[in-house]
Amino acid sequence: MNTLRDRLGSETPLIAVSFRDSDNERLSKEAMGAGVDVAELRIDKFSRADTGHVLAQVKLFRELATLATIRSREEGGHWDGAEEERLELFRTVAPVVDAVDIELSSRGILPEVIATARENDTVAVVSYHNFEATPGRQELEAVVRDAARAGADVVKISTMVASGADLRRLASLLVAREDGPELIVIAMGALGAVSRVFFPALGSRLTYSFIGSSFAPGQLDFHETFHLLRQFYPDFNQRKINELSLFEAV
Repeated sequence: MNTLRDRLGSETPLIAVSFRDSDNERLSKEAMGAGVDVAELRIDKFSRADTGHVLAQVKLFRELATLATIRSREEGGHWDGAEEERLELFRTVAPVVDAVDIELSSRGILPEVIATARENDTVAVVSYHNFEATPGRQELEAVVRDAARAGADVVKISTMVASGADLRRLASLLVAREDGPELIVIAMGALGAVSRVFFPALGSRLTYSFIGSSFAPGQLDFHETFHLLRQFYPDFNQRKINELSLFEAV
């Protein structure tokens, strides 16, 4: 049973931290002790993408929920191999992670990645990133519809904001949601930092942070995010009290 799937359906926020493959033996233990909910493994930023190395990195985080991302260069990632190779990597990791993230724009492999996720009870996150601007409401709604039709369990939308109007447009997606896939909505940039803490109150299921160096504009450090979520979300605070006391007792 995929426990991350159940937790994504809860109203209690979840914090993801993104990891490359440097010093992960130490960082995986630090993440568990610090209260990280989800380890996003940015395979596109790994120093090597061979199967043995990738699976070894996944194994280091086996005590946490894991999200495998192999981000395309077109949407801000570092993957520079062939799409067939990326698809094979998704097929390799899908049975041993809790979720995979594939861009809506990756039409050539999107159906196969979704099918592989389904076969392994792995959560399928279908994502859209715009590092230039926040599109209009109709375009954003079209992204959600297209991702839902593709079979997304979760739709992730991350856009650059330049004004309060951009922030409100992204927030309105969450407020208006009635059914369909769960949503992760993130505002990038200095003005967007507020979304990392307060969009979960509107229904954004995952907030991304970092330990060490940031992966996206406006991302907050994990410890700062953790402190703020404990302050503003009583259910999150209580869950962390319970989880951390269990960790310390082991």
